[in-house]
Amino acid sequence: MSEQRKPAEEYVVIRHRPGYRLRRTSILLAFTLIAAAAGYAAGLAQGGFRFTNVEASNERLEAKAATLEANYREAQQQLVNLERGKIIDEQALNQARKIIVDLETRVGGLKSDLTFYKNIMAPSETSKGLQVDSFSLSRDRQVGAYNFKLVMTQVGNNKSYISGVVAVNIIGMRVDEKEVIALRDLSQEIEDLGVKFRFRYFQDVEGKLTLPDGFEPLEVQVVAQAEGRKSSQAERTFNWDDLTEN
Repeated sequence: MSEQRKPAEEYVVIRHRPGYRLRRTSILLAFTLIAAAAGYAAGLAQGGFRFTNVEASNERLEAKAATLEANYREAQQQLVNLERGKIIDEQALNQARKIIVDLETRVGGLKSDLTFYKNIMAPSETSKGLQVDSFSLSRDRQVGAYNFKLVMTQVGNNKSYISGVVAVNIIGMRVDEKEVIALRDLSQEIEDLGVKFRFRYFQDVEGKLTLPDGFEPLEVQVVAQAEGRKSSQAERTFNWDDLTEN
């Protein structure tokens, strides 16, 4: 039996290059570092661009907010000025209205006085001599109290004085009965039943009267009696409601 021959062993010849692996590893590491640096730089550049845009937008927003705030303050100040102007205008308008009312009242009073003196100096044929011109009432602060004013005139012939007495009575109802009360019994300023007068043109009789409890006034009766050479009588009745309606 023949002996089998073992296959011959093969050998690979490799060229030995000292430092090759080290150089290749170094090159790969270098490329890796360069790529990382490039990526970081690109990202930094892009991020810086975004930051710049955000900062610019923030500045624009701050400027716009400052402008809006300034406009708001200006509008608020204008509103305050308008409100103040409105108050001043209202005060001036109210004052002007008050002045107009006062002037109208004065004009009305002057016209009344003018008519009064005209009637005295240039009367009609039917109104000469002693006249009961007017009787007026105004409410007092005290309940049931009134301020009164009686005006008598001498119309036409005013060259000499006229004298006499005038009586004032308040006519009304109390406990369903008619009652006549003399002014003397209602006023502390009047002491006699007849108030004496003496004048050439006109004379006022003024005072305060207080109504008794339960008395309902209806009329005021005035009777004036002139004495002496100009003896005459003047009588006039005034409705109480007409005297106190204001």
